[in-house]
Amino acid sequence: MTHTPPAEPEPNISSEFPFELHVIDVLDGKIAYIDTGNSLNDDIGITHIFIHGNPTSSYIWRNIIPHVMPKARCITLDLIGMGSSSKPNISYRFHEHAEYLDKFLEKVVPTGKVILVTHDWGSALGFDWAFNNEHRIAGLVFFEFVRPFPTWEDASQGDIQQAFRSFRVEQTGRKLLIDENAFINKVLVDGIARSLSPLYRWPNEVPIEGVPVDVNERLTKSHDWLLQADIPTLLFWADPGWVIRAEKAQWYLNTLRNAKGIFVGKGYHFLQEDHPHRIGTEILDWSQNI
Repeated sequence: MTHTPPAEPEPNISSEFPFELHVIDVLDGKIAYIDTGNSLNDDIGITHIFIHGNPTSSYIWRNIIPHVMPKARCITLDLIGMGSSSKPNISYRFHEHAEYLDKFLEKVVPTGKVILVTHDWGSALGFDWAFNNEHRIAGLVFFEFVRPFPTWEDASQGDIQQAFRSFRVEQTGRKLLIDENAFINKVLVDGIARSLSPLYRWPNEVPIEGVPVDVNERLTKSHDWLLQADIPTLLFWADPGWVIRAEKAQWYLNTLRNAKGIFVGKGYHFLQEDHPHRIGTEILDWSQNI
C-alpha cells in the first residue's frame, strides 16, 4: 500500500531542539540520549527508538518525535562518537557501533516491545539489532537505508557515486573527508532538498560490491532476515531519493511480507529535514494500528 504526499510543502520546520539530553555510561564511553518516558516502567504505548545515521545526531529527529510522544515513549540517542556522546579511542567500525547500541538499549529499555525508527546507518544498526532481538520487535520504520549494495549503480549514481568512489581511494579519501570535511560540507548539504543555514570511517564502511567483507556479511544476514520477517514495516521514500529510488521502493514493498509504503514527495536523503511532520504523523497513525 502506498500513500501520496500532501499537495503543499510542510510549514514550520523548526531548528530548535526542544528536549533535554541525558547521559549514561556505556562500555568505556558516554551516550547522550533523549527519553520522553517517565521511567523504565512507563507503559504508554510501544516504545519508539529513533536511530540516526551519518553524519547526524538525535537532533535530526527534533520535528518528528513531538508527533509520536503523546502516544508512546520515545527514545533517541547520539551514536558513539557523534553528537554529544563521547569520542573514545576506537576505530568506529560497524561492529563497534553495534556493540555500543546494544549495551545502551540493554540499560535504557531492557524489556518490552519496541518500534525502531531508522535512517541511513541507523537502519543498518537497527536491522542488525532486530535480527538478534526479534522477540522485542513490534515494527520497523525506515527510509534511505544502508544495506548490502551488489553494485555501485545500486548504491548511488552521478556525483554521489563519484564522491563515494573517491572516499575509498587512500590517497584522496583522507584528504577529502578529513582535511576538506567533504562529507559535511558537500554530502550532508546536498542530501537535503531545502536550504540549510571531519569524518572518515562511516563512508568507507558502506558495503558495496562485497567490500568491506565483514560488514557485508553481517548486513547481508540482517537484510535477508528483514525480507523474510512477518514484522510490520513502514517504508518512506522520496523523489528522486539517493539510495532508495522509486523502483527500489516498489521492489521492497512487493517483497516485504507486511509492508506499508508512503511517498512523501521531493527529497534526497535526509527526509527528516524536508518532511518531518508527514513522517511523524504517519508513524503515529501506523503504530497505533499495528
